[in-house]
Amino acid sequence: MPRRTLLAAATGAALLTGAPAAHAHSRRVLHVRPGDSVQAAVDAVSGPGWTIVVHPGTYREVVAVPADKAELTLRGASRDPRAAVIVYDNAGGTPRPDGSGPYGTAGSAAFTSAAPGLTVRDLTLANDWLRADHPETTGTQAVAAHVTGDRSHFENVRFLAHQDTLFADTTALDAFDRQYYRHCHIEGDVDFVFGRARAVFDACRFHTLRRDVSFTPKGMVFAPATARADPYGFLALRGRITSAAEDAAYKIARPWVPSYETTAWPSLVVRDTWIGPGVDAVTPYANMREGYPWQTMRFWEYANSGPGAVISVPENRPQLTPAEAALHTRGTYLGDWRPYGRR
Repeated sequence: MPRRTLLAAATGAALLTGAPAAHAHSRRVLHVRPGDSVQAAVDAVSGPGWTIVVHPGTYREVVAVPADKAELTLRGASRDPRAAVIVYDNAGGTPRPDGSGPYGTAGSAAFTSAAPGLTVRDLTLANDWLRADHPETTGTQAVAAHVTGDRSHFENVRFLAHQDTLFADTTALDAFDRQYYRHCHIEGDVDFVFGRARAVFDACRFHTLRRDVSFTPKGMVFAPATARADPYGFLALRGRITSAAEDAAYKIARPWVPSYETTAWPSLVVRDTWIGPGVDAVTPYANMREGYPWQTMRFWEYANSGPGAVISVPENRPQLTPAEAALHTRGTYLGDWRPYGRR
């Protein structure tokens, strides 16, 4: 998929305007315009509670929000998330310029945040690295966003990449960091929503891409790596799973048990969601490693609809009872943090 061309075409007119460096219109608001650097604005933030407004344009840079930039809001100036795009093109196998080795999965991210209380809205976060352009690279993970930090809130955000698009992670192996995604579009092919976070995806669209390979499955939507001690992992509710690929080419999920945390017990609930024909309805789950079969993980569904949700082999589609479903809500996952009550 020609991601680089697609992004430039969407914002090319804005790029012609140019602008001076990021500047403040009030004490705690910074504006970023084409020609500016989003990272420079992040670096200029001092103390909690700042807002960075990103004006329409394509910002080709790596952006990292460190943990000391708490309660930061990063938002597009337009309500259209296609108008302002943060994009870069590193992959896990891309060599670092200093010769210290490849970036690795997390290091490939175009956008990274470790800040507690982060809010991002009305933006596109993308990694437009393409396998076809780099046949020599074996580390093909190319992350659009790597998110840690408790109370991370994304609303009306587009996450675009191929493999490992959204790394929903935690700050430490024993941390139960909470993340909330509302009305977001997340697309990719292999394990493109993955990680250890306690994350709620509310009314989001998960879109599987067409992939030019002969084998199936072509990929998986989710690959949770929930800590065993965490009672909740990923919750996807009231959303849609759509596809640009042929019917039954994708799985809903496979469990990720990392080599650095072999006690992980991946958890995923997909409920009240429309699942399109791109998902294999007969066998919607797969193993990542045979030593950790998906049947031993915390994978459940409830009240889903659509051709990809048809239950023809019940043992392949574990279902919650109504009483169990009552425990898998935004409130139980997020506790005393209630971002879904805000705009």
